[in-house]
Amino acid sequence: MITADVPMRTRAGLVLALACAGQFMVILDASIVNVALPSIRRDLGFTPAGVAWVVDGYLLTFAGFMLAGGRAADLFGRRLMLAAGLALFSAASLAAGLATAPGLLVAARVAQGAGAALLAPATLAVINTAFTDPHARARAFGAWSAAGGVGGMAGAITGGALTSALSWRWVFLINVPIGATLIAAALLAPLADRPAQRDSLDLAGAATATAGLAALVYGVMSSADHTWTSARVLVPAGAGLLLLAAFAVVEARVASRPMLPPRLLGIRGVAAGNAMLLLFGGIAMAMWYFTSLLLQNVLGYDPLRSGLAQTPAAVTFVVAARLTASLLPRTGVRPLVLAGCACFVAGFAWLSRTGADGAYLTAILGPTLLVAVGIGLTFPTLMAAATAGAPEADAGIAGGLASTASQVGGSLGLAALAAVAGTAPATDAAGYDRVFLAATVLALAVAALSALVPRSGR
Repeated sequence: MITADVPMRTRAGLVLALACAGQFMVILDASIVNVALPSIRRDLGFTPAGVAWVVDGYLLTFAGFMLAGGRAADLFGRRLMLAAGLALFSAASLAAGLATAPGLLVAARVAQGAGAALLAPATLAVINTAFTDPHARARAFGAWSAAGGVGGMAGAITGGALTSALSWRWVFLINVPIGATLIAAALLAPLADRPAQRDSLDLAGAATATAGLAALVYGVMSSADHTWTSARVLVPAGAGLLLLAAFAVVEARVASRPMLPPRLLGIRGVAAGNAMLLLFGGIAMAMWYFTSLLLQNVLGYDPLRSGLAQTPAAVTFVVAARLTASLLPRTGVRPLVLAGCACFVAGFAWLSRTGADGAYLTAILGPTLLVAVGIGLTFPTLMAAATAGAPEADAGIAGGLASTASQVGGSLGLAALAAVAGTAPATDAAGYDRVFLAATVLALAVAALSALVPRSGR
């Protein structure tokens, strides 16, 4: 391993590069598969509903296991969990790329999601423990957020190129050499990883949290094909809420060493940051998911042209996230969140006026750039707020909680906004108008919650 004779700045740079590479890989895989779905369906004989599980299987386990993954990083060491997450993710990617039947591919995607759930909170824990100075930590979160943005932007382009030039299998196989390189980096990186704790994992807490989150997200996902009053939605969603209530009781009254220590949620900035991340998930869905549908279903763009149309916004997000890194230590959380929410309100209100004959330069480019600036200002700020103040012993679970809030918020936001769109045909601009106006309401709610962040919160 690289030891203390490596200059401090170099060590910090290597740690940050590893954390950013892990985040890039997780987000890349979440987006790269979408463009390959038609080819996957044809080659493996998926049904129209079944092929959705190539995406949903990954997202379900990703959201469900993140809390457990975050706590595992605290108990068994961040280096070990980084390496384990990368190993599981890479092995599952290999299995997905070689899959010969629908069930095998979905099983591999489920395993990929579990690997990502180990990996994502570990990258946040590494940043939290390696960067204690507020300025350095803000810069690190800006870079980490930008890496995710680049991963999302690269996913659509890379997925299309690999699928067209080689095969859909390469959207998974590409992860294998990348993962092998990052595993070696994780084992050699100069991580200031404290020894693993002797405490055992809170099994009752892990089981109720994982099952509750998975059931809730599954129920919400089912609302895309069934009404909200359908048993296919109510039963899993209700079971998920009951299991999460049981998790709260276990953590507060039963577990001697809880997986999610109640003291963590007693930190005002952590509680407020996670609440805002839940709402932010819906805002992000309104921007990237529903804008893409608007471009294709209403304005008639093909998938490639749609991706290119959103590229300026993706680049703007990356630039804004890096700018936020230099602003956050000077301004604190609240001003940046309020500025970002102002961009959301203006951008989404503008998008809500887009009709079937909207021109790209006046109806799409301007408002999506505004919203992208808002995302760049708020996302790294909220992630920093949701993890700041957490004791080093809880850095992993703090990262897992923040990642879970963002991921579950996206799933709930997608379902809620789809309900807002109502029964309007996919080609009717009116449904998208309602979605974008609802996103302004979410932005106003985030702005209101920012009042709960301590003025000294970073």
